[in-house]
Amino acid sequence: MSRRDFYEVLEVERTAGDGELKAAYRKAAMRWHPDRNPGDAEAEARFKELNAAYDCLKDPQKRAAYDRFGHAAFEQGGMGGPGRGADMSDFMSDIFESFFGEGRSRGGRSSGGRERGADLRYNMEITLEDAYSGKTAQIRIPTSVACEACSGTGAKPGSRPKQCPTCGGAGKIRSSQGFFLMERTCPTCHGRGETIDDPCEECAGAGRITKERTLEVAIPAGVEDGTRIRLSGEGEAGLRGGPAGDLYIFLSLESHPLFQRDGADLYCRVPIAMTTAALGGSFEVPTIDGGRTRVKIPEGTQSGMQFRLKGKGMPVLRTKDFGDMYIQANVEIPQRLTRRQRELLEEFAAEASDSNHPESTGFFSRVKEFFGGA
Repeated sequence: MSRRDFYEVLEVERTAGDGELKAAYRKAAMRWHPDRNPGDAEAEARFKELNAAYDCLKDPQKRAAYDRFGHAAFEQGGMGGPGRGADMSDFMSDIFESFFGEGRSRGGRSSGGRERGADLRYNMEITLEDAYSGKTAQIRIPTSVACEACSGTGAKPGSRPKQCPTCGGAGKIRSSQGFFLMERTCPTCHGRGETIDDPCEECAGAGRITKERTLEVAIPAGVEDGTRIRLSGEGEAGLRGGPAGDLYIFLSLESHPLFQRDGADLYCRVPIAMTTAALGGSFEVPTIDGGRTRVKIPEGTQSGMQFRLKGKGMPVLRTKDFGDMYIQANVEIPQRLTRRQRELLEEFAAEASDSNHPESTGFFSRVKEFFGGA
C-alpha cells in the first residue's frame, strides 16, 4: 500500500517552519484523536499516520533525509524501522556518499593505504646573469626514497603485506547509528588497509629510507625573483609504495652591483661629470649580456634624466621579447677644487644668466610669489 506524503498528511507546504508544523499537528490531532472518535478505525489510522508524519518532520535530520529520499529513507531498517542488517548499512552508506561524496581520503592516502609523499621545498639563489641567460643547475637534497630492498612495500623480501582482517583492506571501519554513518580509522592497520607480519629490515616496514639525491634543475631565461619551479614526483617518497610528492624550487636573485631590475627592464645609474653634462658627450656602459654600448648625451643633461636602450633589458619568460635598459644620469658636482678651478667657476657664476639655470630661476620665482612678492 502506498504511503501518503507527510506534508500532505499535516496539510502544510514543504517550506513550513517549525511553528507551522506544530500548529498543524495539534489541530489535526484534536480532530483524529481516538478519544474523540471511539470505535472509529479510520480515525485511529489517521492518528497513527499523523504521529508518524510529525515525528519525522519535527526532527531536522529526519526531515532532511525525507526531503531528499522520501519514504525510502526509512525503509530497510532506516530510522529505527525493521530489517536492520547488511542492506541497511549499504543504504546508509549510499546516503553518506550522496551528502559528502567519495574520495574523502585524509593526509594524501590513496587506495590500499599507500600514502602520498610530502612535497619538498628548496631555496636557490641565482645571479642576474643566470636569470638573463638561463642555466642548468645541480642540487643535492636529503629526502626519502623508495626502499630498494623491499621495492617500497615495507615487507621483508620474499614476503608481502596482507590485507587487514579487521577492515578488509578499506583502512576504515563504518558503523551506523540512526541516520548517521560513523567512520573511524581502523585500529589494526592504522588506515593503511594492510598489515605486515615480517617488516623489511632496511626500512623497518616504512617502505622508504632517507638518502641524499642529486638533481638537475633547468632554469629558463627570464625568471624573476620568487619564481617557483615544480619538479613532479621528485619530492618525498610515499609510504609503502605510495606515490612521491613534488619538489618545488623557489628562486631568489642576488643583488647586482650595476643593475636594478623592474620586470623585464633594467636600470643603470651612471655618474656624469658636471662638464660632460653641461657640454654634452658620450660614454660606454656595460650590458647584462656581457657586451658594451655607447651612450650619447646632449648638452645641458640634468640629474635624473633617462636614456633608453631598446632591447637591452631582460628576456620575457617563455617569449622571444626583451625589455629595455635605462641609463639614469646622475650629475656629479666636483669636489676639492683647486684655486684656478674655483676662479673659473666664480667667473662663470658672475657671467651666468637666468637662461643658464631655467629650473632654479623658475623655482625661486614661485617661492617669491608664495611669500607675496617680498
